[in-house]
Amino acid sequence: MDLLLKDKVIIVTGGAKGIGEGIVKVLAGEGAIPVVVGRAEQDNKKVVAEVEAAGGKAFQVEAELTVPANAEKAVKAVLQKYGKIHGLVNNAGVNDGIGLENGNYEQFIASLHKNVVHYYLMAHFALPALKETKGAIVNIGSKTAETGQGGTSAYAAANGGRNALTREWAVELLKYNIRVNAIIVAECWTPLYEKWINTLSDPIQKRKEIESKFHWETE
Repeated sequence: MDLLLKDKVIIVTGGAKGIGEGIVKVLAGEGAIPVVVGRAEQDNKKVVAEVEAAGGKAFQVEAELTVPANAEKAVKAVLQKYGKIHGLVNNAGVNDGIGLENGNYEQFIASLHKNVVHYYLMAHFALPALKETKGAIVNIGSKTAETGQGGTSAYAAANGGRNALTREWAVELLKYNIRVNAIIVAECWTPLYEKWINTLSDPIQKRKEIESKFHWETE
Protein backbone atom coordinates (compact mmCIF):
# COMPACT_ATOMS: atom_id res chain seq x y z
CA MET A 1 0.00 0.00 0.00
CA ASP A 2 1.20 3.50 -0.81
CA LEU A 3 -0.52 6.20 1.21
CA LEU A 4 1.61 8.93 -0.40
CA LEU A 5 3.27 9.71 2.93
CA LYS A 6 6.92 9.53 1.91
CA ASP A 7 8.97 12.09 3.86
CA LYS A 8 5.84 13.63 5.40
CA VAL A 9 6.52 14.90 8.93
CA ILE A 10 3.72 13.72 11.19
CA ILE A 11 3.49 14.36 14.94
CA VAL A 12 2.04 11.53 17.03
CA THR A 13 1.33 12.38 20.66
CA GLY A 14 1.60 9.46 23.03
CA GLY A 15 3.55 7.73 20.28
CA ALA A 16 5.80 5.64 22.51
CA LYS A 17 3.28 3.03 23.58
CA GLY A 18 0.00 1.35 22.73
CA ILE A 19 -2.06 2.75 19.88
CA GLY A 20 0.38 5.61 19.35
CA GLU A 21 3.32 3.25 18.92
CA GLY A 22 1.35 1.27 16.36
CA ILE A 23 0.53 4.45 14.44
CA VAL A 24 4.18 5.54 14.47
CA LYS A 25 5.37 2.23 13.05
CA VAL A 26 2.72 2.14 10.33
CA LEU A 27 3.58 5.71 9.33
CA ALA A 28 7.28 4.88 9.19
CA GLY A 29 6.50 1.80 7.12
CA GLU A 30 4.75 4.10 4.63
CA GLY A 31 7.88 6.24 4.35
CA ALA A 32 6.69 9.07 6.58
CA ILE A 33 8.78 10.65 9.33
CA PRO A 34 6.75 10.20 12.52
CA VAL A 35 7.65 12.38 15.48
CA VAL A 36 7.00 10.68 18.82
CA VAL A 37 5.87 13.22 21.40
CA GLY A 38 5.76 11.66 24.86
CA ARG A 39 6.57 12.29 28.47
CA ALA A 40 9.42 9.77 28.80
CA GLU A 41 12.45 10.30 26.58
CA GLN A 42 13.68 6.74 27.15
CA ASP A 43 10.40 5.28 25.89
CA ASN A 44 10.36 7.68 22.94
CA LYS A 45 13.89 6.77 21.92
CA LYS A 46 13.13 3.06 22.14
CA VAL A 47 10.42 3.38 19.51
CA VAL A 48 12.61 5.61 17.34
CA ALA A 49 15.39 3.01 17.51
CA GLU A 50 12.98 0.25 16.50
CA VAL A 51 11.76 2.30 13.54
CA GLU A 52 15.32 3.00 12.43
CA ALA A 53 16.31 -0.65 12.84
CA ALA A 54 13.49 -1.51 10.44
CA GLY A 55 14.87 0.95 7.88
CA GLY A 56 12.58 3.88 8.63
CA LYS A 57 12.99 7.42 9.91
CA ALA A 58 11.65 8.92 13.13
CA PHE A 59 12.29 11.66 15.66
CA GLN A 60 11.23 12.22 19.25
CA VAL A 61 10.38 15.13 21.52
CA GLU A 62 10.08 14.70 25.25
CA ALA A 63 7.05 16.62 26.48
CA GLU A 64 4.63 16.24 29.37
CA LEU A 65 1.53 17.50 27.60
CA THR A 66 -0.50 17.99 30.78
CA VAL A 67 1.63 21.14 31.11
CA PRO A 68 0.06 23.54 28.58
CA ALA A 69 3.29 25.34 27.68
CA ASN A 70 4.86 22.08 26.54
CA ALA A 71 2.57 21.81 23.53
CA GLU A 72 4.07 24.92 21.99
CA LYS A 73 7.59 23.76 22.89
CA ALA A 74 6.99 20.40 21.21
CA VAL A 75 5.73 21.98 17.99
CA LYS A 76 8.65 24.41 17.94
CA ALA A 77 11.10 21.52 18.38
CA VAL A 78 9.64 19.74 15.36
CA LEU A 79 9.78 22.88 13.25
CA GLN A 80 13.36 23.55 14.32
CA LYS A 81 14.30 20.02 13.19
CA TYR A 82 12.33 19.79 9.94
CA GLY A 83 10.92 23.23 9.15
CA LYS A 84 7.52 21.75 8.30
CA ILE A 85 4.66 19.67 9.64
CA HIS A 86 2.36 17.70 7.36
CA GLY A 87 0.18 16.02 9.93
CA LEU A 88 -0.83 15.82 13.57
CA VAL A 89 -2.19 12.71 15.27
CA ASN A 90 -3.66 13.64 18.66
CA ASN A 91 -3.55 10.38 20.56
CA ALA A 92 -2.14 10.80 24.07
CA GLY A 93 -4.53 10.17 26.92
CA VAL A 94 -5.54 7.83 29.72
CA ASN A 95 -8.81 6.37 30.97
CA ASP A 96 -8.10 7.44 34.53
CA GLY A 97 -11.38 6.60 36.25
CA ILE A 98 -12.33 10.05 37.53
CA GLY A 99 -16.02 9.51 38.19
CA LEU A 100 -18.93 11.61 39.35
CA GLU A 101 -19.42 9.98 42.73
CA ASN A 102 -15.78 9.44 43.60
CA GLY A 103 -14.10 12.31 41.77
CA ASN A 104 -13.67 15.98 42.58
CA TYR A 105 -13.06 19.26 40.79
CA GLU A 106 -9.27 19.07 40.86
CA GLN A 107 -9.21 15.50 39.53
CA PHE A 108 -11.77 16.30 36.85
CA ILE A 109 -9.83 19.29 35.54
CA ALA A 110 -6.54 17.37 35.68
CA SER A 111 -8.12 14.59 33.61
CA LEU A 112 -9.30 17.07 31.00
CA HIS A 113 -5.71 18.28 30.72
CA LYS A 114 -4.57 14.69 30.24
CA ASN A 115 -7.19 13.89 27.67
CA VAL A 116 -8.44 16.84 25.64
CA VAL A 117 -6.81 20.20 26.44
CA HIS A 118 -3.57 19.25 24.71
CA TYR A 119 -5.54 18.13 21.63
CA TYR A 120 -6.57 21.77 21.22
CA LEU A 121 -3.14 23.18 22.08
CA MET A 122 -1.20 20.89 19.75
CA ALA A 123 -3.53 21.73 16.87
CA HIS A 124 -3.44 25.45 17.70
CA PHE A 125 0.34 25.67 17.65
CA ALA A 126 0.79 23.35 14.66
CA LEU A 127 -1.85 25.17 12.60
CA PRO A 128 0.40 27.73 10.87
CA ALA A 129 2.64 24.92 9.62
CA LEU A 130 -0.35 22.79 8.60
CA LYS A 131 -1.72 25.69 6.57
CA GLU A 132 1.52 25.81 4.59
CA THR A 133 1.45 22.09 3.79
CA LYS A 134 -2.33 21.71 3.51
CA GLY A 135 -1.88 18.99 6.06
CA ALA A 136 -4.20 16.83 8.11
CA ILE A 137 -5.26 16.28 11.70
CA VAL A 138 -6.44 12.96 13.10
CA ASN A 139 -7.96 12.82 16.58
CA ILE A 140 -8.00 9.43 18.30
CA GLY A 141 -11.14 9.03 20.39
CA SER A 142 -12.97 6.41 22.41
CA LYS A 143 -16.38 4.77 22.29
CA THR A 144 -16.91 5.99 25.87
CA ALA A 145 -18.05 9.32 24.42
CA GLU A 146 -21.09 7.53 22.98
CA THR A 147 -21.63 4.54 25.26
CA GLY A 148 -20.41 5.71 28.65
CA GLN A 149 -18.56 3.28 30.88
CA GLY A 150 -19.33 4.12 34.48
CA GLY A 151 -16.88 5.73 36.87
CA THR A 152 -15.00 7.69 34.23
CA SER A 153 -16.86 10.99 33.82
CA ALA A 154 -13.80 13.04 32.91
CA TYR A 155 -12.53 10.62 30.27
CA ALA A 156 -15.98 10.32 28.72
CA ALA A 157 -16.37 14.10 28.68
CA ALA A 158 -12.92 14.51 27.14
CA ASN A 159 -13.76 12.08 24.37
CA GLY A 160 -17.03 13.84 23.70
CA GLY A 161 -14.92 16.98 23.41
CA ARG A 162 -12.55 15.27 20.98
CA ASN A 163 -15.47 14.37 18.74
CA ALA A 164 -16.85 17.90 18.88
CA LEU A 165 -13.46 19.43 18.14
CA THR A 166 -13.05 17.14 15.14
CA ARG A 167 -16.31 18.35 13.63
CA GLU A 168 -15.59 21.97 14.50
CA TRP A 169 -12.10 21.94 13.03
CA ALA A 170 -13.24 20.11 9.89
CA VAL A 171 -15.54 23.05 9.17
CA GLU A 172 -13.19 25.81 10.32
CA LEU A 173 -10.14 24.50 8.44
CA LEU A 174 -11.88 23.52 5.21
CA LYS A 175 -10.89 26.84 3.65
CA TYR A 176 -7.22 25.90 4.18
CA ASN A 177 -7.66 22.43 2.64
CA ILE A 178 -6.73 20.87 5.98
CA ARG A 179 -8.54 17.58 6.51
CA VAL A 180 -9.68 16.71 10.04
CA ASN A 181 -10.95 13.27 10.99
CA ALA A 182 -11.37 11.09 14.05
CA ILE A 183 -10.79 7.41 14.71
CA ILE A 184 -13.01 6.05 17.47
CA VAL A 185 -11.49 3.12 19.32
CA ALA A 186 -13.50 0.43 21.08
CA GLU A 187 -11.56 -2.37 22.78
CA CYS A 188 -7.83 -2.25 22.01
CA TRP A 189 -5.10 -4.23 23.79
CA THR A 190 -2.57 -1.69 25.05
CA PRO A 191 -0.32 -1.52 28.14
CA LEU A 192 -2.92 0.67 29.86
CA TYR A 193 -5.74 -1.73 28.98
CA GLU A 194 -3.70 -4.64 30.29
CA LYS A 195 -2.99 -2.73 33.51
CA TRP A 196 -6.71 -2.11 33.98
CA ILE A 197 -7.80 -5.69 33.33
CA ASN A 198 -5.21 -7.00 35.76
CA THR A 199 -6.88 -5.05 38.57
CA LEU A 200 -9.96 -7.26 38.24
CA SER A 201 -10.58 -10.36 40.32
CA ASP A 202 -10.39 -12.70 37.31
CA PRO A 203 -8.61 -10.90 34.46
CA ILE A 204 -8.32 -13.99 32.27
CA GLN A 205 -12.04 -14.68 32.38
CA LYS A 206 -12.84 -11.00 31.84
CA ARG A 207 -10.65 -10.90 28.73
CA LYS A 208 -12.38 -14.01 27.36
CA GLU A 209 -15.76 -12.41 28.04
CA ILE A 210 -14.79 -9.23 26.18
CA GLU A 211 -13.26 -11.10 23.24
CA SER A 212 -16.35 -13.30 22.93
CA LYS A 213 -18.29 -10.20 21.86
CA PHE A 214 -15.95 -9.44 18.95
CA HIS A 215 -16.93 -10.24 15.39
CA TRP A 216 -13.89 -11.87 13.84
CA GLU A 217 -13.44 -12.00 10.09
CA THR A 218 -10.87 -14.05 8.25
CA GLU A 219 -10.03 -14.21 4.58
